[in-house]
Amino acid sequence: MGHYGNVSNIREAVMDLERHAAEQGWDRPLGLYALVPTADLLKAEPALANLLGIDSPTDPGELTPVEQDPLPQDVPLEEALGRILWPEGVAGCALVMERLAVKGSDETLAAGEDPAASGRETEEIRMVAGVMRDGSRHCAMRMRSHDSESEVLNGADLIPALTSALALTLDLDESPGS
Repeated sequence: MGHYGNVSNIREAVMDLERHAAEQGWDRPLGLYALVPTADLLKAEPALANLLGIDSPTDPGELTPVEQDPLPQDVPLEEALGRILWPEGVAGCALVMERLAVKGSDETLAAGEDPAASGRETEEIRMVAGVMRDGSRHCAMRMRSHDSESEVLNGADLIPALTSALALTLDLDESPGS
């Protein structure tokens, strides 16, 4: 277990991103973030750290999310993520995305699918998922109809399909039973 192995750090990074996304409001494009150890960022990019107002972390495992270029809109998410391989200095990654979910199920509608056509009640949700190189992960989910911080759901295995897709970008073996 390296110094990345702090599950509370991935949880904190995900919850911070969730709060940040909430401040920006709904109907935002998908956001992809590299999670970089704050201490490394300060060493490698002091000017950037200064710009972001980051001071030296009290916790050696503290993470800073660094927003990446938008993912291509014309390819499925899994495929877009499948093309990413993070450089060494990246300790983990996180994704913020909105989806329409079918109420009372864990099914989400594909982008562009008309909810009215399906005749089912849908619910807008914002999902934040993060994964670290050591395999630790955390997810948060906020429903638009319950848009308050106290009602954010969170847990390690809340959105397994999403965390598995992210794990692959870190070259983690996500084959079943591993």
